[in-house]
Amino acid sequence: MLRIRIPRTFVAASVLLFFIQGLRVIFSVMFGIIYDQVFEGPMNSWLIVSNLLVVVVLIAPSLAPKKITNKWLAAFVLLTAIARVALSVNDASVRYWGALLTLAFGGLYQVGLLKEDRSLFVSGLVSALALDQILRVVGYTYDLSLRPEWLPAVIIWAVLVSFVALWISRNHVKGESDGGMTWLDGLVLGGFFFLETSLLAMPNGIAHWTHIPYSLVAPLLLTITLSALFPEVQTWVVELCKRAIVRIGLVVILILGLIIGYFTEGILSGLLLIAVQATTLVSFLCVLNVESGKADRAGLQFSLGMIFMLLLNFFNAFAFTYPYVLPVMRGLGWVIYLVAVLIIGFRMLRVVIGEKPEPTIGDSALIGLVSLGAIALSILMVWPQSAAPLSSNGSLRAATYNIHYGYDDDWHFKLEEMAQAIEAADVDVIALQEVDTGRMTSYSVDDALYLGRRLRMNVAYLPAVEHLTGIAVLYRGPEVAMDQRLLTSLQEQTGIIGVRLEVQEKSIYSYGIWMGLSNEDTQRQITEALQFIGENSPATFGGDFNARPNSPVTMAIEEADFIDPFVALDIKPAPATSPAINPKGRIDFVWLRDLTPLRAWVSDSLASDHRMVVVEVAFP
Repeated sequence: MLRIRIPRTFVAASVLLFFIQGLRVIFSVMFGIIYDQVFEGPMNSWLIVSNLLVVVVLIAPSLAPKKITNKWLAAFVLLTAIARVALSVNDASVRYWGALLTLAFGGLYQVGLLKEDRSLFVSGLVSALALDQILRVVGYTYDLSLRPEWLPAVIIWAVLVSFVALWISRNHVKGESDGGMTWLDGLVLGGFFFLETSLLAMPNGIAHWTHIPYSLVAPLLLTITLSALFPEVQTWVVELCKRAIVRIGLVVILILGLIIGYFTEGILSGLLLIAVQATTLVSFLCVLNVESGKADRAGLQFSLGMIFMLLLNFFNAFAFTYPYVLPVMRGLGWVIYLVAVLIIGFRMLRVVIGEKPEPTIGDSALIGLVSLGAIALSILMVWPQSAAPLSSNGSLRAATYNIHYGYDDDWHFKLEEMAQAIEAADVDVIALQEVDTGRMTSYSVDDALYLGRRLRMNVAYLPAVEHLTGIAVLYRGPEVAMDQRLLTSLQEQTGIIGVRLEVQEKSIYSYGIWMGLSNEDTQRQITEALQFIGENSPATFGGDFNARPNSPVTMAIEEADFIDPFVALDIKPAPATSPAINPKGRIDFVWLRDLTPLRAWVSDSLASDHRMVVVEVAFP
């Protein structure tokens, strides 16, 4: 039995991982589609059609055949694996269609698995979450398998999964389809997918949320996830959940842990959110390891759960884009998470477990060995590294870069190309704007962490919206304390952040800012920002000011004794910075106070929708 269980788990884990990656890709691609249609225009029918197609593929599993044979399962695996290959092509259109097919066939496979063997579905999904964490940890939060250079490895993986699935279809005697789901189980599954992919299984998200080092959170979360794979743990959890008082306690941890963890910071917040993740896994094992519902309705209930997950993600997106859609959603992201937790908690209170469950067949020694290797790898990859030293050639290079959440103007994910542009400019300190650190709509990548590790720079990050979007300053040299402030914002929350660098035993203050759009109270924001900076000098002040030269904003900066290096160096005309392709406006600046500019230029990289501005100054 174990001989067939291992390859079946490998196939289940792979397909479920492909499904999770498909979710991440479809929401990222849809972000670009909606952004262009709504905010840049003009809107056309593709906005409606593209969204409807996502709904269609998520309800496709409800059309699964009443009896799903081994051949059907193998076909679903094959089609999912083929579609998954497209996700590693860095083109929005290719990824969109690939994600749709991955979700459709991956969903059909899951329905078949739920009907046949729910315990295998549970183990496969937990394994998929662990694999996802490993791929993201190794890639500095940017999933290695989504990168174009890893396309050959993905093709090999897809072929291997397909062959194993075909072998299983010929050697595995399929039992009766007596498993199923209730409508409440479907909602639990949808809530679980949402919680895991939007926060709880993302160490970078929790690290920024709580200010606990990523190097501690990542191995700990992976350890918690892997522990749920052990057959003894799964059996113990289901046995434990027979007690009503235990289930009530778990529900209390879910609800209070999430709320308190959301509104606090530091160790308390981190411990609570990690406890919520552990409790969510326990609840999932308890609910999904209990047979319930009718097998012929598994597809309908699964689709119900996926639509629920879609709605949660939809409203969670409003918590980030509230200024342009639903202002009432400002600061209410916690409500969306709470809804998912409440559904899981409600189902936990209604769980009825009969006889002691049969232990899941598995090899604990093999699981333990693989888990130790994975944890060791994660520790190695997140081990803190020292930053590169500041320039020692008598000058310092400061820059600013609006990185557009990692995308270029055509919604190709270009974070690595941005890193190459910064590296080529040999920048010592850089202010970054539109920095995502774990949003589903930007592949869940931590832009700041990725660039910091990739460039060997320290990261000072200010979360401005829902903990996961903000601004950053990356800098070389020893790590220093940062100062930060949120600016009064009528629309999207903005802020200013600063660090004090020690250069040849002298201090240079470096500030980064992201200011609101033209219909924001930008005059009040720049006043607050300049008050925050005070008399600190010498200083660099970089950012996306959303203001042109000789505007009230730039004039206020000049009145605070900052100079424009392009003006000081008599560079006429000063290069425009936005948009990246055929730039027409100059809204990105690096201002200087009591520093002598030696050079100033605008990068020709098109990796973002803005161009990077670089200024070289003499040491004070």
